Amino acid sequence: MKNREDNASQPRYVISVAAEMLGTQAYTLRYYERVGIIKPARTHGNLRMYSEADLAMLRRVMTLMYELGVNLAGVEVILRMSQQIIELQNAAEALQNELNTYKQEEI
Repeated sequence: MKNREDNASQPRYVISVAAEMLGTQAYTLRYYERVGIIKPARTHGNLRMYSEADLAMLRRVMTLMYELGVNLAGVEVILRMSQQIIELQNAAEALQNELNTYKQEEI
């Protein structure tokens, strides 16, 4: 699983290719970067490079905006809350694993 996550976060698409894959314009992706929705990697020549994970995030943003009618401020709130939920789930899982370890030590 870790290898797939590393692969998904590997920057590989320039902005024009990413925009075409998403069915949008490059200026839209620049705007999303400017407002803080996405932060693509940069090459030494300062070219934006998008990963599969970036594209997945942008697809989610576009779905929220264009299909569900959520405005950009709402998208930012949803993304932030989603990240907090993931972090809480990870913390709960870690605590559960720790509890299971203690229970096994008692046996």
